Amino acid sequence: MATIERYAAFTDDPAGGNPAGVVLDASDLDDEAMLKIAAEVGYSETAFITGGKYRVRYFSPLAEVPFCGHATVATAVALGPGEHVFTTNAGEVPVSVDAHGRATLTSVPPAISELPARQALLTALRWSEDDLDPGFKPQVAYAGAYHPVLAARTRSRLAELDYDFDALKGLMEAQGWTTIQLIFRTGDRSFDVRNPFPVGGVVEDPATGAAAAALGGYLRAMFLVPEEATLELRQGDDMGRPSRITVALRRNDARVRVSGNAVPMGD
Repeated sequence: MATIERYAAFTDDPAGGNPAGVVLDASDLDDEAMLKIAAEVGYSETAFITGGKYRVRYFSPLAEVPFCGHATVATAVALGPGEHVFTTNAGEVPVSVDAHGRATLTSVPPAISELPARQALLTALRWSEDDLDPGFKPQVAYAGAYHPVLAARTRSRLAELDYDFDALKGLMEAQGWTTIQLIFRTGDRSFDVRNPFPVGGVVEDPATGAAAAALGGYLRAMFLVPEEATLELRQGDDMGRPSRITVALRRNDARVRVSGNAVPMGD
């Protein structure tokens, strides 16, 4: 029987952050078994090391996802301090862990593209064009998984998350989107963010490392932050699970670094 560890990622408090299941030895599990475990655990994702050093796959309660940042952080911290390289469905992801349980992942190269089905997305979110910050062009951002990025004009618009679950889920499945990255700029290099995740069977993710990496790539490509910058993201506060994510952009390196703590949650 697989041993399932439980960690809260992007926090130093087991009551905060985003819970992730971690199975350090899933070499004997097939896809059906991993999906069943993920559904039983019930977190937005469970990570499975299926072989080698380290082949990692990620399952939500409903489906496999190509890459998951918070479960990557949780898995790396579970492995212990040092330098790790995860082979994911999205590519190789190096992760370093310090002695204090803080992990830093380096994403695959990010990319942005035009947002299709913009009106359908706004309708499913129950947003209007007037709810959008005109300084941020809606785009689809990628750094291992695809995330539309929409910026709210006001913090109250971000706080009032009340979307059509079935409509958004269907649209995301049709477009191949993993979460929706909703943001509000709180400072030159700080943002509040929320991430609906109906395709995973979860209303909202308390912390989304993959979307954070994609957002870093988007902000740099759209010249909304300097080419080299450290960004601070606050997520989960509206859900009562505060999460803190650090995003680092480096000059002459397209990849995005995402850092955060992870702590065991117990059973």
